Amino acid sequence: MAETQNTNVQEQDLNELLQVRREKLSALQEAGKDPFRHTKYNVTHHSMDIKENYEALEGKTVSIAGRVMSKRIMGKASFCNVQDLPGNIQIYVARDCIGEESYADFKKYDVGDIVGIEGEVFKTKTGEISVHASNVVLLSKSLQILPEKFHGLTNTDIRYRQRYTDLIMNQDVKDTFVKRSKIISAIRRYLGDEGFLEVETPMLVANAGGAAARPFETHYNVLDEDVKLRISLELYLKRLIVGGLERVYEIGRVFRNEGLDTRHNPEFTLMELYQAYTDYYGMMDLTENMFRYVAQEVCGTTLIPYAEEMIDLGKPFARLTMVDAVKQYAGVDFDQIPDTAAAKKIADEKGVHYEARHQKGDILNLFFEEFVEEHLIQPTFLMDHPVEVSPLTKRKPDKPEYVERFELFIYGREMCNAYSELNDPIDQRERFKAQEAALAAGDEEANTTDEDFMNALEIGMPPTGGIGYGIDRLVMLLTNSPAIRDVLLFPTMRSID
Repeated sequence: MAETQNTNVQEQDLNELLQVRREKLSALQEAGKDPFRHTKYNVTHHSMDIKENYEALEGKTVSIAGRVMSKRIMGKASFCNVQDLPGNIQIYVARDCIGEESYADFKKYDVGDIVGIEGEVFKTKTGEISVHASNVVLLSKSLQILPEKFHGLTNTDIRYRQRYTDLIMNQDVKDTFVKRSKIISAIRRYLGDEGFLEVETPMLVANAGGAAARPFETHYNVLDEDVKLRISLELYLKRLIVGGLERVYEIGRVFRNEGLDTRHNPEFTLMELYQAYTDYYGMMDLTENMFRYVAQEVCGTTLIPYAEEMIDLGKPFARLTMVDAVKQYAGVDFDQIPDTAAAKKIADEKGVHYEARHQKGDILNLFFEEFVEEHLIQPTFLMDHPVEVSPLTKRKPDKPEYVERFELFIYGREMCNAYSELNDPIDQRERFKAQEAALAAGDEEANTTDEDFMNALEIGMPPTGGIGYGIDRLVMLLTNSPAIRDVLLFPTMRSID
């Protein structure tokens, strides 16, 4: 009962504080000082510009704008702290400098209000770089109350639902998303220098192929057709390779009707690129060089802290076949296992769960996931997957039960997935048939035949290397973020009733 009473008192206090803010706004509007009338404000500097260039700006007049984060009223002079995009700066506000009426208005401003400040750059007696205000303008009135101190905003549900508040209260969160933008810009610069064209392909498709995932479904009213949201960028980008665009990439949202966890969100940012006349080894070289370039550009180093580890992107990335990896970490040599029956027998002995439809290659992949993945902390190219789990990949000429594919693992997580792309239309049709059989057997993530893509392959696609990168996971790595939601501005959340 006492807890309920305390909650009611808190709600009453909050409602009263919110009402006071609305009354302040009404008073301003009645006095002809409506803050929402302002359409622009001339900003000449940001907080960090002033701090980093103090010697050049000392005594100069600057104009900044931002949100009031704290206030100290001291009679005829006051201090406030104003926050803008890169940081914050102290403002000294004196009645004799801005005028009695303006100072009286300033004293009524609330934490959260957005202000414009014009004034002279100086240092206080304690050595803090500040702005001595000569003019203060209220640009927007905050009618809500910011969380007290916020302490990193420990309520993660509120943080993700109200990202705007999270960005206001946590500079490190803001820094993460600024860095995310820089990461994507660095990728574009690198690929542009390598001769790649950035393109855009459809999001609503009749056939959602190119990955193993359940699609979201929707309906085109004007066409009276059911369509799906894309799960991959692959099949359209390969069409462009057929058309003679030899190096293409796309950075875009894809949608997979799957669960949510620290590494998965139903909609996420994928980058796929395709390069004619190269293979998966060419993709390894490109990936290693690009990761190294982006880390250096964005972080200023190739030695990246992540959780309790230091990830070294400067050293050559390790290369390991799936068979060798399973042999090393599980003590099972799949080259010595003759068939599916024998693979299932060893899976039973090792306690690896499989489904009745699984073949030898599927079980090898299950062994990798069970025994190997978590050990691949430093950058490792995991190569040569079984054909059963790689329906769009070219077979290895000397070992046709395996394909020319790799995944890059860092900190036990898949960062990208690459192939020597399958360009044999006859083999590709057989692979699609196998996928459709798996779909009929209950695999909801299996692909179906895309006839237009098959037509493109029959026209002829050159030998091609292709790769897909999870941009969100790369951002997680370079910002030392533990969960994918920490690097998505607006992650998927259950609706509040």
